[in-house]
Amino acid sequence: MSQLPALIPTLPILAALLSLLVGLRSLRGGYLVALAGTFAAFVASVLGIWEVTTSGQPIRYAVSGWVPPIGIEFVLDHLAAYMATLITGIGVLVLMYAPRSIRHESPGKATFTYPSMALLVAGLAGMSVTGDLFNLYVFLEIAALAAYALLATGDRAGPFATLRYLLIGAIGGGFYLLGVAFIYFSVGSINMADVAVRLPDLVESPSIMSGAVLMVVGLALKMGLFPMHFWMPDVYTNAPSSSAGLIAPIMTKVSAYAIVRLMLDVFPPGYFTEAIPIAATIGWISAAGILFGSILAIGQQDYRRMLAYSSVGQIAYVGLGIGLANPIGLIGGLLHMVNHALMKGLLFLIGGAIRWRTGLVRIPDMLGLGRKMPWTMYAFVIAVLAMVGIPPTAGFFSKVYLMIGAVQADAWVWFAVIIISSLLSGIYFFRMVEYVFKDAQEQNAAADDSATGGVTARELEGAVAGEVPASMFIPIAILSAAVILVGVFNFFIVRALLEPAVAPLVGG
Repeated sequence: MSQLPALIPTLPILAALLSLLVGLRSLRGGYLVALAGTFAAFVASVLGIWEVTTSGQPIRYAVSGWVPPIGIEFVLDHLAAYMATLITGIGVLVLMYAPRSIRHESPGKATFTYPSMALLVAGLAGMSVTGDLFNLYVFLEIAALAAYALLATGDRAGPFATLRYLLIGAIGGGFYLLGVAFIYFSVGSINMADVAVRLPDLVESPSIMSGAVLMVVGLALKMGLFPMHFWMPDVYTNAPSSSAGLIAPIMTKVSAYAIVRLMLDVFPPGYFTEAIPIAATIGWISAAGILFGSILAIGQQDYRRMLAYSSVGQIAYVGLGIGLANPIGLIGGLLHMVNHALMKGLLFLIGGAIRWRTGLVRIPDMLGLGRKMPWTMYAFVIAVLAMVGIPPTAGFFSKVYLMIGAVQADAWVWFAVIIISSLLSGIYFFRMVEYVFKDAQEQNAAADDSATGGVTARELEGAVAGEVPASMFIPIAILSAAVILVGVFNFFIVRALLEPAVAPLVGG
């Protein structure tokens, strides 16, 4: 068990390398290697959750036996296990879904896509379990490079959108690394636990304050926090469905997780609220981002762009939890990381299924699609209910925790923002529900697959209920079930994983 923290990122890294080598000779072999490595990391993450919840103690692994702060350390505690399981679980489902979607949307590019997916999972998982500030940057850039490769294989505008994302990502990474340098030259260490011990004597140091601000700004850029979101709409709109279905649910969440990790386990308690008003600044920016993303999503006709602007608002819910900086509010933000990953991953995979089956991406063209793809559209309704926040879906409970946290903090403006944004989400999502379940006999918008770029009759062989193949439908079904189950059993997640994680806020 002591090797679990290191195995979680190492297994998909090795899988990515082997997948590339094997894939040059056998595409299917390369795919199976990537899937197997990601699944093995998921199993290791689940074992990690079991171990840390039963023992109550984090699992620590020092690379090559070099004891920190000299050596590199991986740490699997409640919060890291929570994030690693989310990342690897989404990775497994998207890899299951990917082959047919890639062949349809990005023909001839699968050889490099599967290794890139495994490498992305490795980078994000590594960010979750690293106990070292510099190696968090290393894993952040590993994930970013894999994301650039995945996104650049999209539509004609994809490479340009990815280039802009690359430039913004480079700036964000540079800010974070500069902040780490300030911390290192001030305390002489980059191990998170060691830095946490040394920082209390230096809390008034300008270099420490500068380092904290630089790291948070860099991570906020990577997170896509409003108004630093401007790379997100074009990137998600032009990305292949499988790539967007992997990146949108987890990429931005891990950067938010890194901010939470700095707040809870590196800087002294109250540093982000009293010494520097970082938490409050993030909170107010997030409140504006929630409304901005929700309003802009209403006016979109492209399904993918609607989801992109929705993501701007949804990631801001996590920022709102950080801004509240009280245990119940932060629990709401952390729970929303999982909830939104499940909901948004489901919505992007549904979009890919629609595109595979019919070629449609514009919402008005999807009139009557519920009759053609009923099971997929039932899954869509589940995702919509969760996004709006209807019980017992997952999205309801994270919003409730955030609202309780807002009440405890007397943040009534933020409380109102959560209510208003849920209503706005209902406007643009229920509008689409109305479209897809309308009787399309009066119009021909979705009547002819051949006119919309959909698959041929031969390609539809083996499809589930005449919709999409089992390899695409099963991940959609699993995510649909997860959206409900996480909502119903959210109490167990909160009690077992999130309450211990936020213990530093209550002096635990």
